Amino acid sequence: MSSNLQQWAELITPGSRLALPADYAGVSMAMTRAIIAAGPDNLHLVCVPTGGMQADMLIGAGLVSSIETSAVSLGEAGGAPRFTDAVGRGALAIRDATCPAVHAGLMAAQKGVPFMPIRGLIGSDVLANRPDWTVIDNPMAADPDPIVLVPAIHVDFAIFHAPLADRAGNVWIGRRRELAAMAYAARSVLATVERITEDDLLDSEILAAGVLPSLYVRGVAVAPRGARPYGLWGEYAADTAELKRYAKAARSQAGFDDYLAGFMRDDSAVGAAP
Repeated sequence: MSSNLQQWAELITPGSRLALPADYAGVSMAMTRAIIAAGPDNLHLVCVPTGGMQADMLIGAGLVSSIETSAVSLGEAGGAPRFTDAVGRGALAIRDATCPAVHAGLMAAQKGVPFMPIRGLIGSDVLANRPDWTVIDNPMAADPDPIVLVPAIHVDFAIFHAPLADRAGNVWIGRRRELAAMAYAARSVLATVERITEDDLLDSEILAAGVLPSLYVRGVAVAPRGARPYGLWGEYAADTAELKRYAKAARSQAGFDDYLAGFMRDDSAVGAAP
């Protein structure tokens, strides 16, 4: 395993709040391995807006105490077994959310305001179980007009995998604006990438609009195929067979532990920091 990648993972201390992307948006499974090796516990995960194998593995490794998400699943491979088990045992505190609510909370943090008003939650069971979400009358309306205030979601680290970065630490995220939302709301960004370019990404008229500037990025490490078994847009497809293998193995803690041992030995995806 890259000592540089492990160095970034060791910045994550017990009790840290991590923003993690959905399975289609650039999941850093290479960083997942490094975090599990570092072993910080009592983590709070914010899934943007859903979680999958990454969250499930961190939960199975015993590192997570709470999670805020609109769903955790393995997609076509089925449910997330370690998440389901932890919920059933009462070992995991859940802040049930919706996709718009997660994005609204991140947007509030990005803008430096304490909350963001949104609609669509009133009357739902989700709202009934979130005492930190507040319903008020719209102060701009003459007639009664209830609206929900979602508090800002602040996180310590946003963690994701992207195709490309440059030597200055600028990271190309393309159309994946949820990664930008995570980065703007986080105190630090830890990114793994497929490769480093010698060109300045911000100098390119074609690429610049999809670049997360280095001022938001704490650390970058090269990790070829670092999203696997998930896919990465424009680079490689997801390994559905491997996701299904994990889903089957992780149905029991013993099966998960056996899978995890192999996962931790497989450091072929991990490279070095630029």
